[in-house]
Parts: sequence; C-alpha cells; structure tokens
Amino acid sequence: MNNQTETQNCDFTSELKLKGFKVYQINGDQSKIPVYSRRDFYKICINTSKSIIQYADRGIETDGTILFFGNPIIPYSWETISEGYEGYACVFTEEFLKVKDRSETLHESPLFKIGGTPIFSLNAEQKLFIDSLFEKMIKEYETDYVFKDDLMRSYVNLIIHESMKMQPTENFFKHKNASSRITSLFLELLERQFPIETKNEPLALKTPQDYAQSLAVHVNHLNRSVKEVTGKPTTAHITERIIGEAKALLQHTDWSISDIGYSLGFEYPSYFNNYFKRLTGTIPKSLRS
Repeated sequence: MNNQTETQNCDFTSELKLKGFKVYQINGDQSKIPVYSRRDFYKICINTSKSIIQYADRGIETDGTILFFGNPIIPYSWETISEGYEGYACVFTEEFLKVKDRSETLHESPLFKIGGTPIFSLNAEQKLFIDSLFEKMIKEYETDYVFKDDLMRSYVNLIIHESMKMQPTENFFKHKNASSRITSLFLELLERQFPIETKNEPLALKTPQDYAQSLAVHVNHLNRSVKEVTGKPTTAHITERIIGEAKALLQHTDWSISDIGYSLGFEYPSYFNNYFKRLTGTIPKSLRS
C-alpha cells in the first residue's frame, strides 16, 4: 500500500469516526476501496460482480447484482472473482442511524441479526432504484444542507425497508471443514475487540458464550472446534488477549487502573485486580510502577 492510499484510508477513517456515516462509490480499482475498522460500523453495499462472500460459518457465490448488509459483530469476507465490479456502499454507526429512535437495536433487525440472511439478489428494476438512492446520498453528502444527516438517515432507512420486502437469497453453502472455519471466525472476532480505544465502553464479548452467540453457534460446538484446531480451549484464547491488552493499557496509557478494568469488562476494580494477579502472579499496580 503506497503512502497516498494510506493517507486516504486514514482520512476516511477519521471522517467516519467523527461523523458516524460515510457513503462512497465502488469501481474496479481495489486500491481505492477504503479500509476501516469494522468493529463499530454497519455496512450496506450494492455490488455487481461474480464473488464469494464468507459470512459467519456460511458462504455464498454470487453472479450479478446483490444487496449486502454487514454487521460489525459477525465476521465476513468478500472475494471478487470477476475482473470487473461496480456498486455503492455506506457505513455507519448505530448511534448515527438511530439518533432519535431507541426502540430496537440494529442487530435485532431482520437484516442485521445473528442467524439472519444478509444478502439479496436484485433484478434490473430493483438495482436501478437502489442505485438511485445511493447516488442521491453521494450528491447530498457533499452539500452544506443543515439537515443532511437526517436526509442520509431517511435514505438508509428507505433501503432497509425496501429490502425487507424482498426475498433473501438461500444459496448459502456450509463449509466442508466446519471446525476450521468456526475457529477462524472466532479468532477474527476476538481480534476485532481490540485495541481498546475508550475507557467508557466496556468490552462487549468476554466469555465463550458471548462469542458463540455472536457467531450463531452452540457454545459446545465452538469450544470443541477451537480446541480441535488450536489445541487450546476458547477461554485460554480470550484470557490471553484480555491480559495482553491489560498490560498494554497499563504501560502505554495514563488511564486509572479502575478505568482499565472497566474497559476490559470488570465492573469493580477488585475483580480486575484478582483476575490479573491470578493469571500473571502480580497486581496491575506493580506492572505499571
């Protein structure tokens, strides 16, 4: 990745974090597709290409125009097989979209929920309509209109409601090596929880049950798969990552020990101290000093 691309990605991420929303066009140049942390952002994408999309423990082969809904909790990847591809995408936080409406969280929506089907095949008429909404968003995004955020929310909600009228695709296939795939998804999801960037939002996923629920699998299946592939239990991977992050925060931030414990999911400082000492043989304060 060259310096210009790195600068563009940095600017994209900074603007995305500041505003909570970004819309852009997709074309055949992969170097121009922005790279950002998926941890906090939902994504809606319309794409015309031949591709293989891996979503949780399922995969789908697409050939044509699809509408895709990405959830920051569920790992997914996208491999484009065809030479050409085009479309549009928008990424946003839940806070941006639901600034006034707190009745239902996005991950409870049929389009984003765990175990749902996030991919819809579009016909020519549907493609034309969804394209037009993205084009309007891109045009309005560059204006100085005072209420353009409200307008962006209206367009996104219109796409969501139009999609809920459609029939989701059922062309998913299960992976042959299910244990390997589940383990890969677990490790990817684990890494996505870090680094901790704010002391005010505690770690969302802390136990094997949390990860199993996010991956829409039974916790016993997750534990068996992870142990089979890595030789270590799920709890060991989670513990190692939490302790590693705790050490980094203690050594490289000025956060209080109480704040560090809270950010890692410990409600009380004593819980964090006991956890840290049991696993490292020392207390957090000693490591910092």
